[in-house]
Amino acid sequence: MKITLSAAETVIAAAKAATEERGLPPMSISVVDDSAHLVAFARMDGTFLGAIDVAHRKAKTAALFTVDSAVLGPNLYPGAAAYTLEHSNGGLIGFGGGVVLKDKDGNTLGAIGVSGGSVDDDEIVAQAAAAALVK
Repeated sequence: MKITLSAAETVIAAAKAATEERGLPPMSISVVDDSAHLVAFARMDGTFLGAIDVAHRKAKTAALFTVDSAVLGPNLYPGAAAYTLEHSNGGLIGFGGGVVLKDKDGNTLGAIGVSGGSVDDDEIVAQAAAAALVK
């Protein structure tokens, strides 16, 4: 099942609201479907340009492996089981801010990637946005 544009827009609105409510730096927000194809994107005013690619790669990572990027990350460290995997699929990212999106029944719809703040800030915003789908 793939995320709809309407649902992706809901997720982006929730990410923007979470960013503003917490007084965090502006974010780039990428929403992809379950095949890691872009459905919707927003770059909040003032977000640095490097965050665009990082947000998209976080979303892509979560979608392709159906696991949050922060969970996959430790497997990518030197000496870990999947070291150098981040070089596959056009580039992946293994730190917080990429979250799998699921519907109320637990079906995977896609993923969100958020970048623009600290890794912790990005993760908080991505988790808040993902929660908007199951309310």
